[in-house]
Amino acid sequence: MLRLEDLTLFVRAAALNSFSDTAREAGLQPAQVSTAIKRLEQTLNIRLFARSTRSLRLTPEGETWLPYAISALQSLQTGFEQIQPATDEVRGVLQIAVPSDLGRNMLLGVFQAFRREHPALHLKILFSDQVTDVFKDPVDVAFRYGNNDDASYVALPLAPHNHRVIVAAPSYLERCGEPKNISELVQHDALTYAIRGRVYDKWTLNLEGDTHHVAVKSAMMSDDAEVIRRLAVAGEGIAYKSWLDVSEDVSEGRLKILLPQYQGDSVPLNMICPHRKQLSARVRLLHQAVKQRCDALQRLMPE
Repeated sequence: MLRLEDLTLFVRAAALNSFSDTAREAGLQPAQVSTAIKRLEQTLNIRLFARSTRSLRLTPEGETWLPYAISALQSLQTGFEQIQPATDEVRGVLQIAVPSDLGRNMLLGVFQAFRREHPALHLKILFSDQVTDVFKDPVDVAFRYGNNDDASYVALPLAPHNHRVIVAAPSYLERCGEPKNISELVQHDALTYAIRGRVYDKWTLNLEGDTHHVAVKSAMMSDDAEVIRRLAVAGEGIAYKSWLDVSEDVSEGRLKILLPQYQGDSVPLNMICPHRKQLSARVRLLHQAVKQRCDALQRLMPE
């Protein structure tokens, strides 16, 4: 007979390609995960994983069975939510993936208020600038910048008109001067962001229908967007940031928008959910709470 915990560990091991990582995530010993997989294989009378000392991969039989295992777990979760009393629907665990800067500086306060409003709910918040795979990673929803070009998941709009702005701290501008046009940007110290080895040192700016691409001089670079914001606030250079990430800094005078007549890249914010059937009450309520915050900030966004 199949054990639910064995099924869950199989799905996570398939996503993480590691018994050790699966054990760490579940708070178990690696040997316990290995035993659970062996027990599952014996029950099914198939080999699920091809193991070696350095690698772990699904067998063809394991790859065939994986989507059925995922579907079974999702069905059980849906059934669990359906039998919960209506007066206590917002409960359980909600696992959230969010970009580092956005999460720490705009959304953390929303999450705190949301948790206080729904004390039976437990939030697990994962901060990372890596693009989360909502089908493999252990998350219920993910916040993601950019247009939704993938019809395989559900994207709930949060800030469709959000765009990037150029910002710098007053201390930097006092020391180095303020650029008066885009040609002067190349003379300044730029704080650039990198992800998966690519450095974003070409900034796109639009003015009255004309698009300009400016190759800036990178003074400091980081793969953490929060670090770039902190460096900008500290006066280390100019940065090209999402309005949502720096709106509070701008309103409180820690950063100033430069060349406001230009509009940066469009970076709409969406809340991503793997399947429409996973749009539970807690997911819908979280979307509503975050959208209220985004709407307020978008009203302050420079045109």
